[in-house]
Amino acid sequence: MEITGKLVKKLQAEAGTSKATGKTWEKQICLVETDAKYNPLIAIEAFGVDHVKQMNKLQVGMQVEIKCNVYSEEWNGKYFNKIRGWSFTNQSNAEKKQDFKPTDFITSDDVPF
Repeated sequence: MEITGKLVKKLQAEAGTSKATGKTWEKQICLVETDAKYNPLIAIEAFGVDHVKQMNKLQVGMQVEIKCNVYSEEWNGKYFNKIRGWSFTNQSNAEKKQDFKPTDFITSDDVPF
């Protein structure tokens, strides 16, 4: 799944150690405002040191594209949905590049005939 929108906030990073495996983990959540009519704000979690570093290359206010997986987890008989991002891309510069057309700078004076 891909989510695009404006990065509006990054929450404080969290870290810990897994009880089951003893390995350390790190996660951080960012909030993206989409152009959806209802409920445009989406919380996306970056889990793992590499994904957190990738997300932190983005700045608040940037237009971003985040590729993510959506899944549910059960805890005490209740189910919770999670959106976990795995690719974080700045789209602010990409939009400017896509809008460029070679003919944008040609005027009638530039044409040789």
